[in-house]
Amino acid sequence: AAHRDFYWLRSFIAGGVAGCCAKTTTAPLDRVKILLQAHNHHYKHLGVFSTLCAVPRKEGYLGLYKGNGAMMIRIFPYGAIHFSQCPFHSHARIVIKKQLGISGHVHRLMAGSMAGITAVICTYPLDMVRVRLAFQVKGEHKYMGIIHAFKMIYTKEGGFSGFYRGLMPTIVGMAPYAGKLKTEDGNPSALILEVARGLLCILFLNNIHIVIAHLVELLFKYLFYRYPLDVTRRRMQLGAVLPDSEKCLTMVQTLKYVYRQHGIRRGLYRGLSLNYIRCIPSQAVAFTTYELMKQFLHLN
Repeated sequence: AAHRDFYWLRSFIAGGVAGCCAKTTTAPLDRVKILLQAHNHHYKHLGVFSTLCAVPRKEGYLGLYKGNGAMMIRIFPYGAIHFSQCPFHSHARIVIKKQLGISGHVHRLMAGSMAGITAVICTYPLDMVRVRLAFQVKGEHKYMGIIHAFKMIYTKEGGFSGFYRGLMPTIVGMAPYAGKLKTEDGNPSALILEVARGLLCILFLNNIHIVIAHLVELLFKYLFYRYPLDVTRRRMQLGAVLPDSEKCLTMVQTLKYVYRQHGIRRGLYRGLSLNYIRCIPSQAVAFTTYELMKQFLHLN
């Protein structure tokens, strides 16, 4: 049992380190996305690439990593729970199989979703703090750091419930996809392997229907489903920081408000291109780091 627990600990560490490295790689893109999604008044007139250039000019190059400390604290347990072979996932599979009588791919998908949602709930307050810190612009700091942000949100925004603004669009957005990587027996490299397979199909002009299916899934996942919910989450998380926070109290209310005020392109899908830009480097770093950590920690 002790050996098995030690294995889970090593797996936990490998997943956490992989998540931290991947997020640090794309931290500048994540910060720019937050600034654009919530229409920070300093950058609301700019596009993606002009904002990437404007942030270092206004706040220095470290400004691109604002909020990354909270992200590292959050992503380590999240990456460990969601991407490593966490015991919770195995236990969830057993419970679903025994209690509901569901087996095969369905129970693996459900178990993966449960693991992903549990990871989000456990680490959501850190995501809230990270967004608040990342939205701040030099010279207008409301929060002096991670601990100060926690104290301010707790005392000014209703205690613990204040840390979970925007949780509903998060869960609605991730539930259908949270278990996708887990269907590959907990292998976090599944997505990068899928991308590689798609590229090979294109190169050899073979199985073009698989390529089309992947593209359709990607378009639906981001264009028609998840991204507007991501914008909604960010707006709700920022809460009192935004001047129009009273109009963004619920998921539906926020979606309607963003659409009416900013439309589709500059509202519900503002900053969307950053998702595609960061996808490959993020997954590549996560995959490479995880494989290196597996070798270093003798997980193979």
